[in-house]
Amino acid sequence: MSHAKSQVIPPKISTFSGLKFFAATVLGAAILGAGAVLYFFNPSTHGFYPVCEFHQLTGLNCPGCGGTRAVYQLLHGHVLRALEDNALVVLSLAGLAGRGAWFETKKFMRRPAGPFLPPEFFWPLLVVAVVFTVLRNLPAFSFLSP
Repeated sequence: MSHAKSQVIPPKISTFSGLKFFAATVLGAAILGAGAVLYFFNPSTHGFYPVCEFHQLTGLNCPGCGGTRAVYQLLHGHVLRALEDNALVVLSLAGLAGRGAWFETKKFMRRPAGPFLPPEFFWPLLVVAVVFTVLRNLPAFSFLSP
């Protein structure tokens, strides 16, 4: 004779909301601090910013080359100059902002949003980055290079 044991589901462990607030505050302060440094110190004229190791080793532009200068230009309201420095970074930031707005809207409306960036986004993003890298290093697409 067998009897079914009732399975007891353990309670869900909730994260401490104060810890979330602290982490968000620290992250926000770090982003604001980095943004302030980038706003006041032009990467084209100040040498303390990191250099691209890939570019130094190969002479080619990686998908991130010019990204710091592009964000500097965006912070100063120069969208076209930012696109000239690194169109991929500018378009990626716009995409992240749009995705963030979508995600927060879902959360605000108390609807399931899923992960911020679902795993199926990563392969297409990688393909775009590789294609962008190849194109920006070809003479016919030199306008994509910083």
